[in-house]
Amino acid sequence: MIKPTLKCLKNYLSISCIVLVFFSCKNISNINQDHLVFRYNEYANLNTLDPAFSRTLQDNSACNQLFNGLVQLDKNLNIHPAIAKRWLISEDGTSYTFILRDDVYFHKHPLFGKDSTRTVVAEDFTFSLNRLRDSKTAAPGGWVLNKVDDFMAINDTVFQIDLKQPFPAFIGLLAMKYCSVVPKEIVEHYGTEFRSHPIGTGPFKFKRWEENIKLVFRKNELYFEKDEQGNQLPYLEAVALTFLPDKQGEFLQFAQGNIDYISGLDASYKDELLTSNGKLRKKYFETINMIRGPYLNTEYLGFYLDSETPEIQSELIRKAINLGFDRKKMMLYLNNGIGNPAIGGFIPIGLAGHSETNGYNYQPKKAKQLIEQFKTETGINHPEITLNTTSNYLSFCEYIQQELQKAGLKINIDVMPEATLRSARSNGKIDMFRSSWIADYLDAENYLSIFYSKNFAPNGSNYFHFKNKLLDSLYNKAFTITNIEERKLLYTQMDSIAMEHAIMVPLYYDEVLRFTRKNVKGLGINPINLLDLRRVRKN
Repeated sequence: MIKPTLKCLKNYLSISCIVLVFFSCKNISNINQDHLVFRYNEYANLNTLDPAFSRTLQDNSACNQLFNGLVQLDKNLNIHPAIAKRWLISEDGTSYTFILRDDVYFHKHPLFGKDSTRTVVAEDFTFSLNRLRDSKTAAPGGWVLNKVDDFMAINDTVFQIDLKQPFPAFIGLLAMKYCSVVPKEIVEHYGTEFRSHPIGTGPFKFKRWEENIKLVFRKNELYFEKDEQGNQLPYLEAVALTFLPDKQGEFLQFAQGNIDYISGLDASYKDELLTSNGKLRKKYFETINMIRGPYLNTEYLGFYLDSETPEIQSELIRKAINLGFDRKKMMLYLNNGIGNPAIGGFIPIGLAGHSETNGYNYQPKKAKQLIEQFKTETGINHPEITLNTTSNYLSFCEYIQQELQKAGLKINIDVMPEATLRSARSNGKIDMFRSSWIADYLDAENYLSIFYSKNFAPNGSNYFHFKNKLLDSLYNKAFTITNIEERKLLYTQMDSIAMEHAIMVPLYYDEVLRFTRKNVKGLGINPINLLDLRRVRKN
């Protein structure tokens, strides 16, 4: 922990001192420059600040402050220029030519030489994308280039990407943090330690990271983007993160004014903040703002189909679980009405391909019949399954446990840390697990890739080990179709196949829910819940 020196305390109006002492000297946190520092907590912690390895929402939100790519998403997930100021797509849809800005600078670092920085050139994207798909790097984001044949720097400001076949959703993939530009000389100097010594082009630059304790970013004075009035972004001088490991502690810090923002709804404070129908309680009207909107996130329970457990192998049991609990009641009583019951399959509301006919409604009698049929066919008179979850979703799992108990199925619940659950799920060590799938780009292909047989975990996202020849065929066919209405029909059919086999139990389609202190302006929301602090102000 950094202790403030006497000199720092005497000159506490400087932003650097504010940020450094914020974590260790409580009475300094409310000085008159505090409105220039945005403070939040990341209870799930961070794995990396290297965008090539940024696979979680937490990592993405941190990397979003530090890095840029060729293109970026707006609050409605529309594609906009970033380092590429414009682009051209060939008539056959296989070649993308990007014209780059010439005023984008990397964050300062002594390795850049006399000026401590340099401009981004097209060759930097060649290096960054080659690194992403290099097997030696083993970056989890390499899959975004699966449809890419080749790429090259034509000159300093022209970069070209050629695809193996048309893929209409490709431009959206380039907006992912995986595809951020990084400088070769810095990456090669730090090697794997680039994760904790990041140099990018983003609105903020890296200052310090004490893992599990604090993380500080400072304003990038050389940032290239301006607001609509021509003012340079960002408005803030610094961003300060803490890593309190539980949501209840995070909420207490927020309620006391020590952090500026919290995201999502947790059982530990949901009834304190919200009424039963999802409205902010009156006692918080003067101190807190609530922002709410659609979230392209499906919460679900998944089954590992290669399990040797008879109950997991049985479609009868898997369908019974889907039919055996009331999703609407669950959302009302356990989540204060936040989120929409997932009765329309895996693809969430708002994406082409979603269909209300693909999922399961509450049918308790049918669920009981299926379980009785399983008992008769297998001779297993007391079927039971173990469901693995994290503590944040325990109430949902307990509700499902109680409802399925009425139908004759015993569900044991095993609570484990998020990182442990993630590893066990990827490596097929657990039979049934709670998980979520958040859209990376605005195309349902992103959701359906989880069913594709060539994406078996741990090398891909098919945690179920589901394999279906018809679905695989439709998935491959979708890449050749540019008409969204035709693709929509294929997407709906693929989702229907997965639901018919009941390889998962969709729970609900989430909503973005953000709470900020009243003095925070300009935060906004977006359907992938990515944190964007470029236009945030504090009064």
